[in-house]
Amino acid sequence: MNKNLIIALVMLAIGAGIGYVAALRQAPVRSASTGSEAAAPGSEDKGKPLFYRNAMNPSVTSPVPAKDSMGMDYEPVYAEGNQAKSGEREILFYRNPMNPDVTSPVPAKDAMGMDYVPVYADGDSGSGEPSGTVRIDPVMVQNIGVRTAIAKKTSLSRTVRAVGRVDYNEERMARLHPKTEGWIDELYIDKTGEQVEEDTILLSIYSPQLVATQQEYLLALNNMEALRDSKIQDVREGAKNLLDSALQRLKLLDVPKHQIRELEKTRKVRKNLHIHSPFAGIVTKIGARQGQYVTPRTELYMIADLSRVWVYADIYEYELSWVNIGDRVEMTLAALPGRTFTGVVSYIYPYAEAKTRTIKVRLLFDNPDLLLKPEMFAEITIKADTLDNVVVIPSEAVVRSGKSEQVFVVTEPGKFEPRKVTLGIESGGRVAVLKGLRDGETVVTSAQFLIDSESKLREATAKMMESLNQKPEASGQKTEDEGQQMDPVMQMADPAGQKTEAGNQKTE
Repeated sequence: MNKNLIIALVMLAIGAGIGYVAALRQAPVRSASTGSEAAAPGSEDKGKPLFYRNAMNPSVTSPVPAKDSMGMDYEPVYAEGNQAKSGEREILFYRNPMNPDVTSPVPAKDAMGMDYVPVYADGDSGSGEPSGTVRIDPVMVQNIGVRTAIAKKTSLSRTVRAVGRVDYNEERMARLHPKTEGWIDELYIDKTGEQVEEDTILLSIYSPQLVATQQEYLLALNNMEALRDSKIQDVREGAKNLLDSALQRLKLLDVPKHQIRELEKTRKVRKNLHIHSPFAGIVTKIGARQGQYVTPRTELYMIADLSRVWVYADIYEYELSWVNIGDRVEMTLAALPGRTFTGVVSYIYPYAEAKTRTIKVRLLFDNPDLLLKPEMFAEITIKADTLDNVVVIPSEAVVRSGKSEQVFVVTEPGKFEPRKVTLGIESGGRVAVLKGLRDGETVVTSAQFLIDSESKLREATAKMMESLNQKPEASGQKTEDEGQQMDPVMQMADPAGQKTEAGNQKTE
């Protein structure tokens, strides 16, 4: 046999013997009377082992006492690297600050030279705190960029956006036609776009019918004055009825009141009668010119009042259920940058457009300065489903898992409590919290996913520690489920940052 091979085998046997003796010194001793395992000599003051490690291959660990393929017992690993002292916080393991999935049972550094962060055993149990509560050093809080926001009670509404078009208010438009035939004698307002006030004289018209009606009224007026003192009642009443009939005919022909008063005063028939504006507005159309012969079919003027305008907007079908009459609306226009107009939804049309599959809604806006002009395009924001006095937080503060939503509440500096919440409507980067959060509480808005990872790992660690601390069965043997359960701290890495395969050794 080769001499070098013999020497190698001898050295291997010596090393195995030394490891075996070291393992015996720290391995648990089974009590003959109770059948339970007692702590190895010298380990009474170290507490319960966190896990067991292969003496020949430290990267292989086990949550329960085990033996390797050579029959050597795994070495127990205690908190604080087998140097735990009374009164000090117990460290479960160390975690890579940049990659929380990478852990180590002993202090280590990552590839960038950053120290691994210790994970303590008192972070999730024994303190009366909710499960999953996370404590982070204030320096680490600043390093990972944790930002917070305060939950406030305010009003929140769902936002529906659309494109609108400004139009005339159909309730404030007038189309003027003469009540009789005649000729335009003089045109006082002869340009479209002119602003007119209520009762402004628009034009004067000569009409033979109006002249005859004035003469009839004067005759009736003179007759009434002559028979006013008659002793026969029927005569007096007949004269009065004739005067009232002539006066009513003048009014029906739109003779202005001031011309009727002038006719009664002067007792002279006027050739031309005036037509006045019914309200203040803008002249949008002129249908006759001076000297033109007109009939009742002739449209003389079209006047629109722009002090209040309508705006039409198209809403998609899936948004229609959120919009109601009376909802507040905000409008901006490219022609008026920096200005925001406020109005309301006044009507929702009862049909959809076949080509666009949208529903038209009518909005009402005040326009005292006449800045809104028909046919302008605008951007519409409808504040639908308004909720008043609800707790509102930024949407980015919510951690969504698919089945539920939760936020992390800052209960004290460096302490973050996970809390499930019930959410309402979301609008403009904010969301209403219907249940689970109070006004004035502080929530995490950034880096909460790192905190969530830490929280879930702490919660799993707490459950595992609780399971390991339970009293064994009377036979002294662990149940099958207990032997199969895996402690999260078993998923560790050596100081170089490589993950280990925990619990892959079969226990005996």
